[in-house]
Amino acid sequence: MARITVEDCLETVGNHNRFSLIHLAVERIRQHRQGEPFLVPGKNKEIVMTLREIAAGEVTFDNIFELPEERKTLEAERAAAQESEAATESS
Repeated sequence: MARITVEDCLETVGNHNRFSLIHLAVERIRQHRQGEPFLVPGKNKEIVMTLREIAAGEVTFDNIFELPEERKTLEAERAAAQESEAATESS
C-alpha cells in the first residue's frame, strides 16, 4: 500500500490547514477508541489508519459526527433482521 502523507490529507480536507486536519484526526481517533471500526482496509497503527480514512475521503468535517450514528443504525437493522429470521425459523 502506498505511503500516506499529510499533503494527501490536506488535499482532501480542502483548506490546507494543518490545525483543522489535526482536529479532524483527533476526533476520529476518539471514535476508534470507543469502538468505531476503520473505514479503510489495513493493519497500520491507529493514527496512520485514521489519516488513510481522511485521505480516502471517508472521514470529513461534514460526516465526522454522523459516522457513529450510521454504525448504530446499521447494527440495529442487522439485529432486527436476525430477530426476524429467528422468529421465522421457529415458526
